[in-house]
Amino acid sequence: MDELVSGEAVVIEVPCARFPSRLAAILIDFGVQGVLLLIVNTVIVAASGHLNAASVAAIALTASVLVIVGYPTIFETLGRGRSLGKLAFGLRVIGDDGSPERFRQALVRALAAVVEIWMLTGAPALITSLISARGKRLGDLFAGTYVIQERLPARTTPPPQMPPHLAGWAASLELSALPDSVASSARSYLSRYWELTPQARHDLGQRVAADVASRVSPPPPPGTPPADFLAAVLAERRARALGKPPE
Repeated sequence: MDELVSGEAVVIEVPCARFPSRLAAILIDFGVQGVLLLIVNTVIVAASGHLNAASVAAIALTASVLVIVGYPTIFETLGRGRSLGKLAFGLRVIGDDGSPERFRQALVRALAAVVEIWMLTGAPALITSLISARGKRLGDLFAGTYVIQERLPARTTPPPQMPPHLAGWAASLELSALPDSVASSARSYLSRYWELTPQARHDLGQRVAADVASRVSPPPPPGTPPADFLAAVLAERRARALGKPPE
């Protein structure tokens, strides 16, 4: 995991892409580039009847560079950090500050890949990605970028459980003014509770709890932690919706 700061000044964690998924994405991109190179070279050979060998070699070299460098640069720029391979595995290139990848950064990564991946069979990329805390290859180090796992496997989260010491208080709650959107925010916070940094856990918890507290009554007992307060509210809300005692 890596830390970024959101627009609301809340620290959140972003999972860095793992090497196996990055390798699989690279293989897909290599396959696409290989097909493009084959098509381009076939066209060049078919149209080279009236050209000398030096001209054919120069055209082939230029076309190869355009495919090898242009493909990742264009796709990652237009796709906001996603090539076809990265899109297939839910990966994305972002700047060190969390901003979308820019054209300059995509070009630097593509140029570095010519040396570290195409010419040196990926050995430098493998070594630096294993050493770097963010899994950066040389192109990422030069460009100021890294790759994140943008699409994570779906997971089921159990419903919040009623804290025993708040059961009596929760039974008297007035919940009619609590909208689904606010309850959903509280549920999302609790489901990510242990994934957040301690500071983000505290700041976001205070914010969400204050929003919920302004819409329910009576207020929680003094000193109630935000997570317990939110869990009690959601557990009571769910129990009433299902028509059974809170769990």
